[in-house]
Amino acid sequence: SVNIVAFGNERDSFSEDSQEPSLIWSYLRRSALISRIDSSLSASHVGTPVFAEYQACVFGNVRLVVHDCHIWDIFDSDWYTSRSLVGGADIIVIKYSVNDKTSFQELKDGYVPMIKQASNHCSVPVIISAIGARKTGVSCTCPLCTSDRRSCVTTSEGVQLAKELGATYLELHALNDFYVQKYFGGVLEYFMIQTLNQKSSEKMKKRKKTQKCHRVQPPQLEQPEKMPILKGEASHYDADLHNLLCCCQCADVAFYPEDLSTVVEAHKVILCSVSPLFMLLFEVKTPDDIRDASIVQTARSLFAVEPEDALPPAPRGIPPCVPPVRVVVKDSVFCSCLPDILRFIYSGAFQWEQLEEDIKKKLKDPEKTEHVLEKVKCILKTPGKLNTVKDCRSHQIKHLYNTSLRLFFNTPVLADVIFKIQG
Repeated sequence: SVNIVAFGNERDSFSEDSQEPSLIWSYLRRSALISRIDSSLSASHVGTPVFAEYQACVFGNVRLVVHDCHIWDIFDSDWYTSRSLVGGADIIVIKYSVNDKTSFQELKDGYVPMIKQASNHCSVPVIISAIGARKTGVSCTCPLCTSDRRSCVTTSEGVQLAKELGATYLELHALNDFYVQKYFGGVLEYFMIQTLNQKSSEKMKKRKKTQKCHRVQPPQLEQPEKMPILKGEASHYDADLHNLLCCCQCADVAFYPEDLSTVVEAHKVILCSVSPLFMLLFEVKTPDDIRDASIVQTARSLFAVEPEDALPPAPRGIPPCVPPVRVVVKDSVFCSCLPDILRFIYSGAFQWEQLEEDIKKKLKDPEKTEHVLEKVKCILKTPGKLNTVKDCRSHQIKHLYNTSLRLFFNTPVLADVIFKIQG
């Protein structure tokens, strides 16, 4: 159900038509949503009639109860009844005539504070309806007309009252179909729907709470001890790869110059992860798999893999071990820069400027420097010099996505250890 309490008199004290219907009654009999209207006149304990009571149906089967209090001294004549009405109201309507400032001032000074005190819910919507056309249309300066203008309630006064109550302010210039049914009725019906939604929500919450109380409660378990907060350690991936190169741990490939005077050790899986040339060199791919003829040509002209038969046999009594693959670097200038090139590869193959600086310092010859850098570009198939840090990062991400160590995960290709799971 929806309970509406209306206070105030829309007729001014000088009105000639005392039989004009009230705002509430005009709405009830004109609205298409209202049906089965019953009305009665209630009196206080002293016998004075204080309000008219209307009962009707709205939205089909929702019970609507309206108490329309025309006299403002209801709080003085019957405080208990008026407090009960305001406390049980879902919507409060305050109405006054714009041409009766005395009644408005009495309402503002004496009865609005009482309405605030008697209202139990701060969320109860309040509608303030200023009714009638102000009698100030003729710009006459005679004392009588000036007196009439002073007796009118201005719009700003009504708006200020609405602010004090947190109310919705409406001006109804006449009690016709437009102002009563569409304007006032539209606002009133909006608050009716809001009230029904709120009551339905509260009813649902109460039902869930009741069901929860009747439900079998689970056993109360002791709270577990507070576990320590695990802090993630910073990644050592780059440093580990660098140490793997510097310490020559688990190396399975060794690069030599043609005179076999020096050796540089590395790891096949890391080299293959950055370059299809090394995949071809270590027989991970065949020449038919490599569509770029320049890669095949560079591999043959730059490197030569020595066959295992050329290696000396292991001494008697010592178990044979798999030695690193021996690769001869045919280009002596490139071979002298191989440690710097391997550091570049093991750091992610994106610090191109650093590689250029290292090779320039070592060779001190622009032609040789350009020659070595072109070989590196052909091996890694990089697009050339990367100018900005942003470009370096984006190229690194794209490069590692296409050819990275993840390609050799869970595959026997280049694997030197295999874990077997029992069962």
